[in-house]
Amino acid sequence: MKEPKKIYKSAMGKEVDIEKLRSMNETAVAVGNARVNARGDELGPGGKIVRKREEIQGDYYKGNN
Repeated sequence: MKEPKKIYKSAMGKEVDIEKLRSMNETAVAVGNARVNARGDELGPGGKIVRKREEIQGDYYKGNN
């Protein structure tokens, strides 16, 4: 069964849908020096996706059983 959406209230009393906000910005480049977007994809020059999040996770779990 699917969980209901979590809607938070800001300090000003406005309702914020975190899941909607997260999905709208998943391709935005994350702040910092990790060279990933908000989704977790590895980025190359010009912000192009080099490896998807699923590939990175698969490589990690192959080496760490």
